[in-house]
Amino acid sequence: MMRLWVGLGNPGAGYVGNRHNIGFMALDRIAADHGFSPWRKRFQGMVAEGQIGGEKLVALKPGTFMNLSGQSVAEALRFYKLPLEEILVMHDELDLAPGKIRLKPGGGHAGHNGLRSIHANLGDAYSRLRLGIGHPGHKDAVADYVLHDFAKADAAWLEPLLAALSGAAPRLAAGDGPGFLNEVALKQAPPRPGRPMAPRSRGTADLPPETAVAEMPAAELATAPSLLQRLANRFR
Repeated sequence: MMRLWVGLGNPGAGYVGNRHNIGFMALDRIAADHGFSPWRKRFQGMVAEGQIGGEKLVALKPGTFMNLSGQSVAEALRFYKLPLEEILVMHDELDLAPGKIRLKPGGGHAGHNGLRSIHANLGDAYSRLRLGIGHPGHKDAVADYVLHDFAKADAAWLEPLLAALSGAAPRLAAGDGPGFLNEVALKQAPPRPGRPMAPRSRGTADLPPETAVAEMPAAELATAPSLLQRLANRFR
């Protein structure tokens, strides 16, 4: 079964770095990392094709500007004769903290102009990948906020997010939503290595280092000068 992945944004060099274009950014990264075909003009937008984990995918970036995104998506859907449930739309989400994501099947558009257009043209039975960009704090500041570039400091979470989305894309292509979300979270914040344990004497495996030394017989204390020295230094 072929699937259609759509990234939302605005076309043109002046919008490339905008917060509103994070859907384009995510799709660009996935297509590049997984060897998709070169982008070409089609369906009032740009299209690339490829496979991830044996699943055939079409990537679409509408070129109709955000508030008319549904026209491009509808044209692609008709051409490929896909059910609406096989569409996944990646878009910016004000109500999620920067770097946080949610995978949502169906539902409302919550005022997002790109989703509103898709709803108007196709209905709401498609899935969406919500990519958190944070909120400016007041609704009057939203338009200016989303149409401005990410700040330089945002690179600290944006680059790891895009890399994680691409790395976990095989799970998404396979329809494993929970596995995808879990893998993205792990890739964004990998577990830190455990703290090395201090050497312990025979028979003291269940004791912390300080207690282990205190419980050693006198005959064994003479054989553990390095551990005693570390304890002495600790309490100087």
